[in-house]
Amino acid sequence: MAHAYTPGLRISHREVIRRSRTLPIKGKVLVSEGDILEAQQIVAETFMPGDIIPVNLSNLLSMPPADVPECMLVKVGDQISMGDPIARTQGIFGMFKSEYKSKYEGTVETISNVTGQMILRGEPHPVRVLSFIPGKVVEVLPEEGVVIEAEVSYIQGIFGIGGETFGNIKMACDLHSEELTKDKIEKDMQGSVIVGGSRVTADAITKAVDVGAAGIVTGGIDDADLRDFLGYDLGVAITGTEKKGITLITTEGFGDIAMAQRTFDLLKSREGADASINGATQIRAGVIRPIIAIPVDDTVPEAHQAEGHVEGVLEIGCSLRIIRDPYFGMIGTVKDLPSEPQALESGSKARVLDVELTSGEIVTVPRANVELIEGDS
Repeated sequence: MAHAYTPGLRISHREVIRRSRTLPIKGKVLVSEGDILEAQQIVAETFMPGDIIPVNLSNLLSMPPADVPECMLVKVGDQISMGDPIARTQGIFGMFKSEYKSKYEGTVETISNVTGQMILRGEPHPVRVLSFIPGKVVEVLPEEGVVIEAEVSYIQGIFGIGGETFGNIKMACDLHSEELTKDKIEKDMQGSVIVGGSRVTADAITKAVDVGAAGIVTGGIDDADLRDFLGYDLGVAITGTEKKGITLITTEGFGDIAMAQRTFDLLKSREGADASINGATQIRAGVIRPIIAIPVDDTVPEAHQAEGHVEGVLEIGCSLRIIRDPYFGMIGTVKDLPSEPQALESGSKARVLDVELTSGEIVTVPRANVELIEGDS
């Protein structure tokens, strides 16, 4: 068999991508088709309903719930500020009246004669969607958002934490195999996307947060370092919502793994350029990969791909990464694709391929244990 299909990560010096940028609920689109956008430009906005604030006036004024409505000084729909009189008892013969002044701000949503509660609705929360990548609006999705087309250097990572952020590329390591330690984090890296080599330490991440770096991109991270930084064990759900002051992306996985030379060289070639990164990751159904997108200019070479190659197809000569032990994280190229299933050490049979590692060693691994490195060569 000459080829097979397998999932892959994209690494490209230059390619055209399209991204939908949409609101979680209907709202207002602020740009038009054909507009040229900056990365941090707002393209759409909406307002999520504010928080619910229950106020138990029956208890506060020591009266039966049924008597609360006739003591109200406000009505449903009124806007309330802190300190505004809300309700006042009638007292005895017009004397000994009790009054409640609001300790909250919001809009009166309900007044109940059953529970004796008034429900306030807090201020709406604005939700704004940024372009994320500088590019051109090629489609407007009414009341939802837009589709943006951009030409970028594009890298998909293996794992990340933290959401969308922006910064200029700053190399912290000279070699793709060099560990990113705290002594390599400098004060002038404020607002930057710091690029390391292999493993990043917890101390280095903490220092990057202290200097105000926007993000870190490196080869790998030890799970203990990740736990020390986060303060908890990360579950299996989608990441990207962590509020730790920085976005972290690993390009190879967990452990002391060197960044692929090809990825390191691409990032080094774009040092000083502005980048948009997002650490959101989901490794189960509906896979989401962390990404680095760097706008291109005329100095970046055109993308090149082998003639006749179809994306997603595993062929002899394709670049790949091994994603399971005992060769986890190693990079190589497809040497051969035997057509018949072969017996594994476990005793089971599976379809395999021969991989020539960067060291020159040729190993045989199951096809399910590899991931293509897609993109221009």
